[in-house]
Amino acid sequence: MYKILGKALAVGALSTLASLLISFAFVPLMGGKVAGAGLVMTIVCPIAISIPASFAHFYQSGKLRAANAALAETKDKLAAAYDRLQQQARRDALTGVLNRTAFLAELDARSDAGVRGGLLFLDLDHFKSVNDRFGHAAGDEALSLVGALLCELASQDDLVGRLGGEEFAVFLHEATPERMLDHSQTIREAVKAVDLRTPAGVRIALGVSIGAFHCPPRFDPLEALAASDRNLYRAKAMGRNMVVA
Repeated sequence: MYKILGKALAVGALSTLASLLISFAFVPLMGGKVAGAGLVMTIVCPIAISIPASFAHFYQSGKLRAANAALAETKDKLAAAYDRLQQQARRDALTGVLNRTAFLAELDARSDAGVRGGLLFLDLDHFKSVNDRFGHAAGDEALSLVGALLCELASQDDLVGRLGGEEFAVFLHEATPERMLDHSQTIREAVKAVDLRTPAGVRIALGVSIGAFHCPPRFDPLEALAASDRNLYRAKAMGRNMVVA
């Protein structure tokens, strides 16, 4: 407020100075004399008009700037909240990996871009027995740990998603068949090594069966998923906790 008043007084002073300069420049030319009541009016009028008007102007301008700043901040917050909601809508709430819809959309995008890679279809072995024996909380923790593990092992351009239940999928961006198989075995061994325990300290053994399929450029995402799913079924049929490509 003091800053606004100071600016208004400065405008008043400049207005008074301008009024005096004009009066002393032109009144004598018209045969008059700047004195007495005329001099008083030359000084008082600009002060009486400019200071209140300037104060009102600067006050309203300050409020407008504050309102614009608040609006811009609100806009930024809304944009950030929208981005968070967009990300949350793409993520599985339990594991943090892409949900089925987002994973399939990203897989379509990779296919359209002509990218090749390895597609892994994973299923936790005997997961129902984990829920039945140790409770759904233990099952949820197992899913969360596996999701985190898959993300940790993935590279920046790889995709990790949860397709539903205990089923996950990984797309290894531009991976060769050799890298696809090596990565699959790494995942299998890492899941087997997960140290998941009950509150009583009993270790819950985990295993994963993996069906792998190498996708050429311009692959059909649905056909690739079906192929990796068939390989997953073969891995289950052959004894589980293995990789079939």
